Amino acid sequence: MTTHVELIDKPVNQQELSSPWPKRVAWFVTCLTFPLIFVGGLITTTDAGMAVPDWPTTFGYNMFLYPWYTWFFGPWDLFIEHGHRLFASVVGMVSIAFVFVAFKWEQRAWMRKLVVIALLLVSAQGILGGIRVTENEVLLAMVHGCTAPLFFSLTVFNSTAYTRFWRAPLKHCQTEKGEDISHLVKPLRLATITTVLVYLQLVLGASIRHIPVTASTQTFSTLVVFHLIMALAVMVHVIALAVNLRKHKELAVSIRRAGKWLAGLVLLQVGLGASTWVLNYGYPFGWGETKFTANHLVITYGWWQAHITTAHMAIGSLLLVICVAVVTRLLRLRFVAKSVTVESDTETV
Repeated sequence: MTTHVELIDKPVNQQELSSPWPKRVAWFVTCLTFPLIFVGGLITTTDAGMAVPDWPTTFGYNMFLYPWYTWFFGPWDLFIEHGHRLFASVVGMVSIAFVFVAFKWEQRAWMRKLVVIALLLVSAQGILGGIRVTENEVLLAMVHGCTAPLFFSLTVFNSTAYTRFWRAPLKHCQTEKGEDISHLVKPLRLATITTVLVYLQLVLGASIRHIPVTASTQTFSTLVVFHLIMALAVMVHVIALAVNLRKHKELAVSIRRAGKWLAGLVLLQVGLGASTWVLNYGYPFGWGETKFTANHLVITYGWWQAHITTAHMAIGSLLLVICVAVVTRLLRLRFVAKSVTVESDTETV
């Protein structure tokens, strides 16, 4: 009798045998997306978002034909803004290539749909960034910053669907055939809540980074207070998730290892957040821009301010996608284990 597990896993194995290219391109898109997010964050940190006032052209030139020496040896804000456009174009092109290889070799219809959705999402992200420039609208910049981690999360999900764990999750776990998997409900629920909290924290952070110049100091202070409260909630949930995953010895090593990464990254994130506050506002130690770090590379901020603040933002996206990876793997394990349980019950009857 054909089971649901076979219907899902068999096409994956056929695809794996026919071509490794869908897997390669999926991971390539994922690996390109994180540095793209970092560069985008650096643009916000250094206030270089309007360095090029037109779009999709660059000072009237075709974006890809803009003189490289003017770009490469020009001012910092021009270098980083135009470079971000070129980098984003590369991600878009690779996403297009992913659609082609998926439709050629991918056997799973739902996977082909996700690949198309990823392309539409990255295209919409590019258009949103362009309209932000043409309209010079800070709110659109904030939305642009909030949707980038969503695309990153989707690329991670797509990449996970090409892992060995996805093909045979029970093989990588110590869960026996027909074993009750109700114990997976708690870590799955905790991982899902943690994922939502991390994304909400990213939105709050984006609201602070893109706050209008017309906003009152009270508005800024309120956002900071909520950001700090949410940071505490995220840290507690991430550590609780890491501890919970560690307790479940039967889970795959990749899932339990992700818990360790989350715990380490959230502690790093707290340190980066404190450093961001100290370096940008000099509180409470009176540190900040000094003659040793000021204006080496970045005009608007000192080197340390720019890169630590941007790293704080980028690590937040990493926390999000690792949470997404944990949720994805737990859902996959739960689904396959339930299918096997149903199969065993059917055979018994």
